[in-house]
Amino acid sequence: MMAARRLGDRLIERLPPVRGRLSENVPLAAVTWFRVGGAAEVMFRPADSDDLAAFLAAKPADVPVTVIGVGSNLLVRDGGIRGVVVRLGRGFVEISVAGTEIEAGAGALDLNVALTCQQAGIAGLEFMSGIPGTVGGALRMNAGAYGREIKDVLREAVALDARGQRQRLDVAALSLSYRHCGAPEDWIFIAARFAGKTGQAAAVAARMAEIRAAREASQPVRARTGGSTFANPPGHRAWELIDRAGCRGLRRGGAMVSEKHANFLINTGDATAADLEGLGEDVRRRVRDASGITLDWEIRRIGEPKAGVP
Repeated sequence: MMAARRLGDRLIERLPPVRGRLSENVPLAAVTWFRVGGAAEVMFRPADSDDLAAFLAAKPADVPVTVIGVGSNLLVRDGGIRGVVVRLGRGFVEISVAGTEIEAGAGALDLNVALTCQQAGIAGLEFMSGIPGTVGGALRMNAGAYGREIKDVLREAVALDARGQRQRLDVAALSLSYRHCGAPEDWIFIAARFAGKTGQAAAVAARMAEIRAAREASQPVRARTGGSTFANPPGHRAWELIDRAGCRGLRRGGAMVSEKHANFLINTGDATAADLEGLGEDVRRRVRDASGITLDWEIRRIGEPKAGVP
């Protein structure tokens, strides 16, 4: 269906001029950690936030926009994504320090924020070294690890609304809770300001080393995976529920539940997005049957199934 639309009415021809780059039919498997998924009808790599704001203000209202970062917790379905996929690149990765506060673009890696803090002797953000992905994604899901969440260190976020207008939001305005952000879904985060505290670079580095060791010991960090698959239900750990339901090592096509950590799905080499999503739904059904608890997806699933594939 996407191909037919391009032949009859190419979306890219309806889009406003930009300073960044617009590309058609861009494969997305190469930019997601799972290494699966179809193509973006059009991908837009804005030069900077002004370029993105102008694009949002001028694009046709009926054109959907999807934002991706480095694809660390993303499952793109095999049929690809209609509309425009915005990928925040070099114009959104700057990180700066002022006292014990850190400003970061939404495209900056969470790890790089933690490393910048370590070099500046700022403590309190070491947990971000254990969060794969970018600042924008961390804001959108109030990401957390090792006892802390983004809401614990965030002071302000900057977003563009659907019309390209800048919106500044403090923590209260974002209504952050466990893996939830109250900002409208069509707003695009472009930057954030975090607050740490004075620390010693050596101590911060030591804590980050502990986090790295813990991740490598307990998670399949070198596999094709998308991080934690399901959110922890209140009072429970998702991996324990999955394990008790007998799902560790469960397979579907080229997809497998990790033997190392039961809340991780793995592409063993030839999985499709349908394999991975189907396996996730198998896990949810088995957990519900075994415990009465319905797991909620933490991985973001976007796009359309491949034509003819259930």
